[in-house]
Amino acid sequence: MPVSLRVNGQTTMLQLDTRTTLLDALREHLRLTGTKKGCDHGQCGACTVIVGGRRINSCLTLAVMHQGEEITTVEGLGTPDDLHPMQAAFIKHDGYQCGYCTPGQICSAVSVLAEIKAGIPSHVTADLTTAPRPTNEEMRERMSGNICRCGAYSNILEAMTEVAGEAA
Repeated sequence: MPVSLRVNGQTTMLQLDTRTTLLDALREHLRLTGTKKGCDHGQCGACTVIVGGRRINSCLTLAVMHQGEEITTVEGLGTPDDLHPMQAAFIKHDGYQCGYCTPGQICSAVSVLAEIKAGIPSHVTADLTTAPRPTNEEMRERMSGNICRCGAYSNILEAMTEVAGEAA
């Protein structure tokens, strides 16, 4: 089936089987290998990308479902010469070890801060009448779908805290 995907600001026409996941379309057809295939069951978050401003597990959705939507992968956030603030903060705070989960962690972290800024509550938001703040508890809860087997969680949180502009 012909599928038009808008990824990182560029529209590309692909010929895909209707069962092709967004993850496989990105990696195998568009050669955007920053997005990783971890568990392929939506449990680890390594495949997290941003679609229409919201983070999703790209292994759990079909590419054909996202025609016309803006898809952002880690490659679309910044370049080596012009890093996204979250990418720079991950480097500064050593928010990675082996690096396998890092692209998904970064995409999720960018979206988490956008969710908090938009006032979207989480399961740990204590007061639903006030906007949530980027506290340790809020950010940890929202990032719980992204697993880091190396255990760099505190460094990831420090990077997010810096980008959010709060005291670590």
